[in-house]
Amino acid sequence: MFIEQPPFIYRLLFPGGIWRMPSKEEKVIYLTFDDGPIPEITPWVLDVLDQYNIKATFFCVGDNVRKHPEEYAEVLRRGHSVGNHTFNHIQGLKTRTANYMKNAELASQYIDSPLFRPPHGHLRLPQFFRLKKNYHIILWDVVTRDYSKRMTPEQVLDNVKDYTRNGSVIVFHDSLKAEKNMKYALPLAIEWLKEQGYVFKTIEEGLAQYDHETIEAIVTNHHNSENDNRELARDYR
Repeated sequence: MFIEQPPFIYRLLFPGGIWRMPSKEEKVIYLTFDDGPIPEITPWVLDVLDQYNIKATFFCVGDNVRKHPEEYAEVLRRGHSVGNHTFNHIQGLKTRTANYMKNAELASQYIDSPLFRPPHGHLRLPQFFRLKKNYHIILWDVVTRDYSKRMTPEQVLDNVKDYTRNGSVIVFHDSLKAEKNMKYALPLAIEWLKEQGYVFKTIEEGLAQYDHETIEAIVTNHHNSENDNRELARDYR
């Protein structure tokens, strides 16, 4: 569970980071896709989303956008949101802050978005606070682990079923590494989520529901304790 759904202690490290956005009016989830766009996978994901009439958020690697501008343009043309995932998918904990910021800034030349997601979810605190001046830092409530060779396609689907709750930000990957697991799990996950009554929104649609103070309150309440997490989930169902 530590990997699939980060514990509140880890979330405390990044005050103001967005992990989850529950709604009082409806059961909502946010599908997100990391590491694209690439021609081998991203068009398939777009077709699946079209099939179910769903909009999602793609956290794109800047160098992939540079290499595959047609795929990036198609993501936007079909009405999805995008976010910055650095230019080279670099690991924040292994990178000096100045170099990390330069890499994110380079990606911003190709990706026009107020959203940022750090690769692997790893950031040094100075990186986090500098990025937060210009971006909403989007993390996650559920990571499917579709990228892992240790996971079967069925286990990836089970991660969605076991950990999703109102307001979950769910991570899939439009990458070659995730292809087998993701192609099995994504359509079945969407069908299951629809059966459970979830509404699908982009991250930007979710943020638009709240003013800054409300977002901060949700994040703060969500971090207090596991009991508070359960209460918040109950209150927003």
